[in-house]
Parts: sequence; C-alpha cells; structure tokens
Amino acid sequence: MKGARSPKLDLLAIAAHPDDAELTCGGTLAQAARRGYRVGILDLTQGEMGTRGTPELRAREAAAAARALGVHHRENLGLPDAALEPRRDYFLALAARLRALRPRVVILPYWEGRHPDHVHASRIGYEACYLAGLRKLDLPGEPHRPFKILYSLLFDETMKARPTFVVDITRDYARRARAIACYRSQFAGPRIQGGVHIPLTGLEEQLEAICRYYGFLIGTRYGEPFLQREMMRVDDVLQLTVRSI
Repeated sequence: MKGARSPKLDLLAIAAHPDDAELTCGGTLAQAARRGYRVGILDLTQGEMGTRGTPELRAREAAAAARALGVHHRENLGLPDAALEPRRDYFLALAARLRALRPRVVILPYWEGRHPDHVHASRIGYEACYLAGLRKLDLPGEPHRPFKILYSLLFDETMKARPTFVVDITRDYARRARAIACYRSQFAGPRIQGGVHIPLTGLEEQLEAICRYYGFLIGTRYGEPFLQREMMRVDDVLQLTVRSI
C-alpha cells in the first residue's frame, strides 16, 4: 500500500515483523481508520527468518491484512530479521521515514519481551522518533517529532506492566480477526515443525483471550492495552469512564 507520495499520518504503528501490528494493536488501528484518521503500519523487517512462509508471501499477506484493517499506508523498512539491534544506521533509516510520514501518534512494541526483535524494535522506534526532530541532523525532509508515543502491551507475556489505558475495540474486533486471518502461512500448521517449536500456532487464540481480559477490566467485550511513559492528563473528572464500585 506504499504509494509514490507518502501521506501525513495521524497514527503509525511500528512493528518488528509483518503481523505484529495486527496482533498487538490491530483493533485500535481499525478503529482509528473507521473514524476517519489516516493510519499506517511500518514493518521493520520482512520476517524472512521465520520458519514458515517466504518474504514474498508474507508481503502479500501484509498487504491483504492492511486492506482488512482499512489502513491507508503500509511499508517495510527492510532491516534484517532476527538481527535487529540498536544501531545508529537503523535509527537514521527509520527517522527519515518518520519525517516523510509525519505521524502525530506512534505505537511501539513494549520495551520488554521474549522476542529480542520486539525489544530492539521498541528501542529503534524511540530513538528514531527523537532523531527525526533534530533540525541539524543530516536527513532528507523537514524535522518532525511525533506528539505521542504509546507502547502496546499485548506481547507482555508476564502481564506485569499495568496499562495506562485500554482501548475498547469491540466494534472493530471482527476486522482485527480478519486481518490476522490473512497470515495463513504463520498461524496454520503443527506446533512442532522439523523438531522446532512454533510458538505462533494458536497465538491468535491466546491473544483473543487477553483482549477479552482487558475488555472485561473496562466493562466491554474486547480491549487492547497501552502504556505511556509520561503522566496522563485529565481535563474533566466528571467525564471519566469505567465504574469504580
């Protein structure tokens, strides 16, 4: 879905691999697109080291998933899968794209997790968001720094981090599920393949249960949890939702 002219985005999800954004914040992306915001996904790698599928197949699946979510823009930075690390050239490559896409809000993976690529994607994303705003940095495009950085908690297997807020994705959960279903190469097949355990098998069902859990916490059917590092501001305490007792 990458066009000749990069759009100015309201919301951009940055993920390590194709399918990560769908699994962690797909409902939130679909909701924003439905409400008329310009939404994008930027995958850092092609997922070429995955046991299942090929980069070409995964690219087709990612394009289909983007259409299912209704997002306006998707691109792949082409960094090496299973080799993401906090390197300055990676920071700068992403910073250049942030200047082109100019998102107001960026969603990053949570900074802790089982998969090293997710952890490093979080660091690369944050560093790039900062560097993109430096006027004297030798990068193409006008300086731009996102207003807000959010961290998705759905890949936090320990569930120890307390979300700052939970988004009600009940209305858009079906679109989220259709987008995940586009990745047939990843979510079908045995749990053991060639003697290697494939943790993706059944992952969408596990994350559905987590979405149900967070939805329960806010009094709805499905929810996606997010964390922000800074204090959250409330302008009107009489408009707060979710009952206390």
